[in-house]
Amino acid sequence: MDFEISDKMKAITGMINEFVDRELIPLEPEFLTREFRELLPVLEEKRKMVKKMELWAPNHPKEYGGMGLNLLEHGLVSESLGRSPLGHYVFNCQAPDAGNIEILHKYGTPEQKEKYLRPLVEGKIRSCFSMTEVELPGSNPVMMNATAVKDGGDYVINGQKWYSTAADGAEFSIAMAITNPEAPPHLRASMIIVPTSNPGFNLVRNISVMGHSGSDYFSHGEVLFQSCRVPQENLLGPEGQGFIIAQERLGPGRIHHCMRWIGICNRAFDLLCSRSLARPISPDGKTLSTKQIVQAWIAESAAEIQAARLMTLHAAWRIDNLGAKEARIDISLIKFFVAGVMQSVIDRALQAHGGLGMTDDTILAFFFRHERAARIYDGADEVHKVNVARTILKGYEGRKVR
Repeated sequence: MDFEISDKMKAITGMINEFVDRELIPLEPEFLTREFRELLPVLEEKRKMVKKMELWAPNHPKEYGGMGLNLLEHGLVSESLGRSPLGHYVFNCQAPDAGNIEILHKYGTPEQKEKYLRPLVEGKIRSCFSMTEVELPGSNPVMMNATAVKDGGDYVINGQKWYSTAADGAEFSIAMAITNPEAPPHLRASMIIVPTSNPGFNLVRNISVMGHSGSDYFSHGEVLFQSCRVPQENLLGPEGQGFIIAQERLGPGRIHHCMRWIGICNRAFDLLCSRSLARPISPDGKTLSTKQIVQAWIAESAAEIQAARLMTLHAAWRIDNLGAKEARIDISLIKFFVAGVMQSVIDRALQAHGGLGMTDDTILAFFFRHERAARIYDGADEVHKVNVARTILKGYEGRKVR
């Protein structure tokens, strides 16, 4: 793997970092104290600026208006954008739209691409993804109760989903439901495009997460499908291939998440270092930075961030060059390792800020609340660890180690 960053990517990330510092971080006090929906007019102006800079939709196909960056390149972009919770949205590469765009581009019919993919890349609409169910483990998507039964030329969908991120205000959902109940477990579910305006698509609520329900894009919806009828032409990809498509969607998606988490680490690390140098702890002018335990936090954070970053870039490189299947262990490794590093770095930065860290006067409390879920979604840490260990142990079966 070549660790040299191209001149093109240096220029792109330089422009993005400057934009985040100048245009987005100053908006964070409003973001932390107001409903997201109230910020949409000013965020739309920022999005127009990004388009003029030709940095719009960095990881999306050129033929639909994106920059067409590969996964490794987008990883570098995601790191820069992750420093602010507004970054990915303003540049139109936010989850779950990013993953939906990937599978629409690969599996969508020409009609589906024109109706859903193009306006999604152009930022004219948003979408959501409805897979996780309330009573069943999200880490095992072959366990599913939602059904889509054929009736004439339609599917009739029934089921309850939650953590459908950004369902509030979305134009459509990509829903997973059982279409082939007699098939083997991994071939039972399909993905179906469901317009949110359809009768039977019910956004029950925005789930309160750590005390915050959110609104519009920054929300997680509970969705109830009640005899929701959609034409069979809304099937995305082959019938019964929902699990396989979901795995294809989640592999690159974990790179997006992990590099965003590295961006969060970088922001928290900057705050940790600046706070330790500025915070007086004695009348003689000594600051927090003179304490060895704080110095250890800084050194450990620097090492962990570097390790997490290199692991993630390596995983992205393997996906780009070998495919997600060959990189599945790398993907699982970064999923739990980077999430843990982020939690540690945020916690140290918050601890160094003392009472200030508990307030919304800095971004740290927001990161602490909302990024705890990193160790749960897209497969809980424990699931990834078990998968990695099983694969490693298989390689030792029948081997004699001296």
